[in-house]
Amino acid sequence: MRNPGPLRLGVLGCADIARRHMVPALVADEDITVVAVASRTAAKAASFAESFGCAPVHGYERLLARTDIDAVYIPLPAMLHAEWVDRALASGRHVLVEKPLTASHAQTAALVAWARAQKLVLFENFMFTHHSQHARVRALLESDEIGELRAFSATFTIPPRPADDIRYDPATGGGALLDVGVHPVRAALSFLGPDLEVAGAVLRRDARTGAVLSGHALLHTSEGVAARIAFGMEHAYACAYELHGAKGRLTLDRAFTPPADHRPVVRIERKDGSRELHLEPDHQFANAVRAFATAVRYGTGRDTYADLSLQQAALVDAITTRATTVTVRTRGAHARR
Repeated sequence: MRNPGPLRLGVLGCADIARRHMVPALVADEDITVVAVASRTAAKAASFAESFGCAPVHGYERLLARTDIDAVYIPLPAMLHAEWVDRALASGRHVLVEKPLTASHAQTAALVAWARAQKLVLFENFMFTHHSQHARVRALLESDEIGELRAFSATFTIPPRPADDIRYDPATGGGALLDVGVHPVRAALSFLGPDLEVAGAVLRRDARTGAVLSGHALLHTSEGVAARIAFGMEHAYACAYELHGAKGRLTLDRAFTPPADHRPVVRIERKDGSRELHLEPDHQFANAVRAFATAVRYGTGRDTYADLSLQQAALVDAITTRATTVTVRTRGAHARR
């Protein structure tokens, strides 16, 4: 990457998360210049580019062919990530890609090896991990607030989406496990470490599309500390985790999707009473962007991010492999085709 000067970045795709959250955060970062945005539709690229003061590009290949870009942000549908991350790395660019990095451990391992061989940053964008509320929770655990950790549980569920939503297309969006289920899996990794195995799982699949609609999984460490995760896109909204210790329990709501103005509340219940800790708001999108830029500039966390992606992908593969699958005929909004 050239130096000095801002990190010159191109955007592959005009996804909603890019328009509403990530590109505003990228534009706001003083160490990043958003140079261009590409779409397969010229009009969409033009509209997006006008909103953020960058150049429109018709076609992803043309963006990667530019000579004024150091890094690429990829917010494409999940099942397109592997192809375009590979192409971006082949062009010599650092990559910031929305989760999941790929749909399998084998694909992830190949891309991580490719990035490492070129000393490029490959950053899987689990934004929630960069919110300060989780560091505060970790500090409470380290101070023995709830005693030795015995169990972890996390839930991320969302209401049914419109019938044409890409999440219901296994060939494009990948289904609930890859879309929302990966969040509680990453949270389990964050608090319990890489010593995690999958004991079992249950997945509900749509009879017509084959898409995973929801599921549950039980993971555990070698010492028997369990992690129970639930996920889905056919539920009432829920987004929280709990840590159960020998002396108490800690709960955090809005764990994965807190708005920038949200004031997190950590609830602690112990035998000697209950209390709430009210934390300051934080901007996880801006923090993730800063972490990526820092990794590119100084190599900070580059190997750690890659290792986490590998561990994450291995657990998702294991959940899929060990799961009992139940095929259902849905009656929600997403079933009306």
